[in-house]
Amino acid sequence: MQDNATEVTAAGIARLAGVGRAAVSNWRRRHADFPRPVGGTETSPAFALAEVEEWLRRHRKLAEVPLKERVWQQLVGHPDGPVTALVHVGWALLLIHDRPPVWLDISSGTDERLAALLPGALDKVLTPRMPGTARPGHPDRSCVNGQHPVNIPSVDIPATPTAKATPATPALDIPTAPRLLPSVPLLRGVAELAAERGARPTFEFLLGRHLDANPRQYTLTPPDLAGLMAALTGTPATVLDPACGTGALLRAVADRPDRRLHAQDSSPELAALTALRLALHTRAPAHAAAGDTLRADAYPELRADAVLCHPPFNERNWGHDDLAYDPRWEYGFPARTESELAWVQHALARLRDGGTAVMLMPPAVASRRSGRRIRADLLRRGALRAVVALPAGAAPPYSVPLHLWVLRRPDRTPAQPEVLLVDTGRFTAEGRGGPDWPGVRETVLDAWDAFDRDGSVEERPGVARSVPVIELLDDDVDLAPARRLPPPADTDGAGRLTDVRARLDETLRLTAGLAPPPAEPVPPAASGRLPLTTVGELARAGALVMRTGGHGGHARVPVLTDHDVLAGTAPSGTLPESEEEAVLTEPGDVVLPVLGGGTVARVVDGATAGAVLGRNLVLLRPDPAALDAWFLAGFLRGTANHRQASSYASTATRLDVRRLQLPRLAPDEQRRYGERFRALDAFERALREAGRLGEQLVRGMYDGLTDGTIAPG
Repeated sequence: MQDNATEVTAAGIARLAGVGRAAVSNWRRRHADFPRPVGGTETSPAFALAEVEEWLRRHRKLAEVPLKERVWQQLVGHPDGPVTALVHVGWALLLIHDRPPVWLDISSGTDERLAALLPGALDKVLTPRMPGTARPGHPDRSCVNGQHPVNIPSVDIPATPTAKATPATPALDIPTAPRLLPSVPLLRGVAELAAERGARPTFEFLLGRHLDANPRQYTLTPPDLAGLMAALTGTPATVLDPACGTGALLRAVADRPDRRLHAQDSSPELAALTALRLALHTRAPAHAAAGDTLRADAYPELRADAVLCHPPFNERNWGHDDLAYDPRWEYGFPARTESELAWVQHALARLRDGGTAVMLMPPAVASRRSGRRIRADLLRRGALRAVVALPAGAAPPYSVPLHLWVLRRPDRTPAQPEVLLVDTGRFTAEGRGGPDWPGVRETVLDAWDAFDRDGSVEERPGVARSVPVIELLDDDVDLAPARRLPPPADTDGAGRLTDVRARLDETLRLTAGLAPPPAEPVPPAASGRLPLTTVGELARAGALVMRTGGHGGHARVPVLTDHDVLAGTAPSGTLPESEEEAVLTEPGDVVLPVLGGGTVARVVDGATAGAVLGRNLVLLRPDPAALDAWFLAGFLRGTANHRQASSYASTATRLDVRRLQLPRLAPDEQRRYGERFRALDAFERALREAGRLGEQLVRGMYDGLTDGTIAPG
């Protein structure tokens, strides 16, 4: 059933039709019967989805709106907002996942019947799955005991009598029938999508699409980082995340039904989404609460085996004035500027003796003077066990190399305490694809396992070292690994640079040989304008297939990003894990970035084939019998061609690929142009390689001269 009240923006229409936003603007100008706006603003109007879908079909812009796109547009156009819609979707999918016959029964009648019966059906599902969830119209106010989470529901008691904050509340409140009724058309569409994909992949797809569409609203923990943090805790039975966000950390440890999971977040919407995500992902009992963790702790009696936390960074209003006498500050009262050290002590307070906490921290916490007394006490008492410097790009903010702190609630004071310091900066990857996660994971876990087992590790210069605590207890108590690790051994720095120089010489010789011959002007009499066609016309004629980059895909598949295309590098990106069908590249495909105004078109070769097409990219797959790939790519790179096909906003340029032009030429003439374009591409690649080698040589010479490993003459 289609909801006539669902609205869609111009960007949504472009996604439905598989075109750029410029094409939608053209349709509005050129077609008098294009649907009129029903909402939004003058600069960002909204249209009725049903009217748009009917118009697209009537004008043969598409045969039918894909189910997943129709559901997505219903979700973003929900009258109560997309987050409320996601929560309602999660409720329905949980019922579909756990009791499909019940869903089939209550959804067989009218919308009003479904809205009336759904709360009661959810109550029966949630009683065994999520103790403490508020019943429809009856908010739960019972207290939790962390030692018996299966039988006792979530807590809402503030952490201390002095806290001035709203008490924590259960994350999920089963909606009443009137609140559910506007969502029923969406829920029916979601049920249809779940029949194709499954309940869990459907929720992950919609949640991932929402997070991707609102990147500034959420601070995410990437899956690889979440997996590493979970691995550092071992095999805990009870796990707490006091700043759960979207639930990535608890999802990384939720693979066993005998685990007990506890989550809290100050954002009620995030706490609710985490609870539903965990309920769909695992049979483990999951407790989730909404409330300010530092001011209104939902689990004051909990003693967990492990705490995983990606706390908010650099908060000033964390409760400094309200919590001066809080019993959690065993290692010192944090300064107003040290909110992260408040989270560290909260994590330690919620651990059993010997339990492990893994915290993601900004690097400044390791060295700020305002926190040196707390850091010193954490070291003296054996609570801080390891500091791991991650590569830049591991998590937001991606330009900063964040740290992992591994802490353990002391069950005894070590006789000769040491701290493990690890630096994984060498695993930083070129481009924006993130670090080399297999290398990071292997290095960190190998060092931690040895340290945890033996109390020390064999020193690896520049990588890992176990440092006696007494060595760190100076005036600064600086824990930054890079300042405490010996530099990596470079026994043959000069020989390595000699090899780089030899490769540069060879590349320069190759580049000179690939340089194009002198340009030969076309005689004026022969320079008549060739008949032109557009990419859009070729697509309609079947001479090529046009695909756009996705917003998710299967894990562990390399992603070709717009940066990779612009820089001419190998696929380096990642996309949120989802069940959305990815677009895989094939040899001979032509890939173009649509943002930024760069005149670039890349022909996919054997090394790049099989990668997932990333966001902000368009793929053109020519029919070899009709189009030569290099001919196509070469003409699409023309500056004037890009200029006429681009639209301009105040801060960005967007390319409408369908408007790009190329001449109508016979196959033999196409191949003649194609060979010339291929030769230019080889010359361009050689220039890039020469530039990279030159930068490497210059940097190596500077480093060698300044650290004394290379003589000045």
